[in-house]
Formats: sequence, C-alpha cells, structure tokens
Amino acid sequence: MTIVFKVSDNIQKKMIEYYKDVRREKTPPYAIFQAMEADTIITLYQSGKVMFQGISADIDANIWVDMEKKVNNRTIDISENSKKKEKYKEELNYFYSMSTIGSDEVGTGDYFGPIIVTASFVDKTKIDFINELGVKDSKKLTDEKIVKIAPILMKEIPYVTFTLSNKDYNTYQNKGYNMNKIKAILHNKVLYNITHKETTYPYEKIVVDQFVYPRKYFEHIIESTQKVTNITFTTKAESKCASVAVASVISRYIFLLKMDELSRNLDIQIPKGANTIVDEVGVEIVKKYGFEKLNDIAKLNFKNTDKIKEAFK
Repeated sequence: MTIVFKVSDNIQKKMIEYYKDVRREKTPPYAIFQAMEADTIITLYQSGKVMFQGISADIDANIWVDMEKKVNNRTIDISENSKKKEKYKEELNYFYSMSTIGSDEVGTGDYFGPIIVTASFVDKTKIDFINELGVKDSKKLTDEKIVKIAPILMKEIPYVTFTLSNKDYNTYQNKGYNMNKIKAILHNKVLYNITHKETTYPYEKIVVDQFVYPRKYFEHIIESTQKVTNITFTTKAESKCASVAVASVISRYIFLLKMDELSRNLDIQIPKGANTIVDEVGVEIVKKYGFEKLNDIAKLNFKNTDKIKEAFK
C-alpha cells in the first residue's frame, strides 16, 4: 500500500522530530528524510509531500491525518490514493482487453545513437502470447532479453519503424524543433504508415504514451500533411497497452543493433545514456576523428558536447 499527501509546515517539523531515531542513513533525492517504522517506510520530501509505503501504511498515515485535523483543522482524504490506484488498474484491464495500435520511442535520452520510433498492431487474440514472452514489463527487460524476444515479436506482430539519424536530429534542432516536437512528428509518421498499409488492421484504439499534452502534440504536427488524430494518450502506456509495449521492445532492439554497428564502425565501444563515461568516449572519438564526426553520431544540443569541448581547452 502507498499513500501520499502534502503536510503543513508545522506538521513537517513534528514529523522530523518524531522519526529522528528511526531514520535511514541514505536519503532519496529531494527528500528531507526517509524512516522505517515497523512495516512502513516513510519519506518526507522537500516539496512537503510525505509518502507512506507498506502493509500498515494507512495506520501510520492516519496518525498525521488526525494531527492535521486537530492542529490545523485540515481534512485530508487518503481514500483518494486508493481510488487512483483502482482507476489505474481499470485502465490496465481496459487496454489489455482490446486490439490496439500503439507507438513508442527509444534513444531520446542517449547522446550517441539514433532515435527509433515504432508502431505495432496487437490483436487481442495475441495478448496471451505477448504476456508469455514477458513483454508487459518491457521497461524491466534486460538488453539480453530484448535481443532474445524482439525477433520473435517482429515475425508475429505487424509493425512499422523509423530511424532518425543524429545528423537529421541536429538538422531539426537547428530549425528550432525541441525534442517533444521531434517525437510528435516521428510518432505521427509511424502511426500514419501502419494505419495506411495495404492490410487494414482491426484496431479499436490507437494508444500513445503521453509525453506532452494532447493539444501541444497536435500543434507539433500541424505542418504534417498526413496526420493521425484519433489517438488515446495515457501515461505509463507501456504497462497498460500491449501494442505500446511491443513497440518499445522492437524500438529498443533496433537501437541496440544500431549502437553495435556504430561501435564496429568507429572501433570504439559506444556507451548508452548521457553520463560521464559518454563524455570520455566523446573525447576519444574527437581525438580520433575530429569534432565534425559528432554531428553524424551525437545529439549536439546535449550538455555532453560542451563537456567534450572543455577537454580540449
């Protein structure tokens, strides 16, 4: 059970004092403290929100709900937490009971490597097959698992994929396109292609993981002559919708292949992400091939570019 609500400043002070003897040594990011009492983990964040996690979370939370009422005459309804959880469960069952087209992207947070966007169609008769492969929890899949199951999916599930090279990404950036606009354009592209193939798929919903408000999404694609507009946007779509999860696995698989290809071509092991290891490899690439090489293989608007340049000052 997880319960979250915002506490008043005067109650925060009482919480800090109350839990001082049961605090954990390590504090999560943006947290004032994290404590463990019996079966409940309590985390107070700098924002003023407190989170109770555990079997008896409601019991521990009610201590402070009652105190808010007594001290501040403030009513907090923690039943809203369970209502949201039930709504999320309903959404899970809702999308997993129908045939859908869904899209997902990979590579937007990686300095090296392209952006891959895929749309797939999953008929409801294929959902058990998808679940048996473990696709439903694709965010938790290792790269090794992705490499194993993606080729199976690509044989069984209709899909359309598009690869945006970093050279083209940098061209978009130079035109003033931000990442969300680029993503919207690419999602629209694969969704249009899969819904306008010679084979007509009997989908009931088109689902996209919400990375921007729907109104803004459609603003981003306003210049596109070919649009898909009958979209259901939802957060955490990958865990709610089989077609989005499949699209994620296929995108990840193609991204891994592209990264391996890039490593072979440069004769340097290219890391994923945008961390300090990436900076070090970037310096190595510049020493070997020159700065101009980065335009072809890296997203130049990332802060990594400045860090790589710093190494040559």
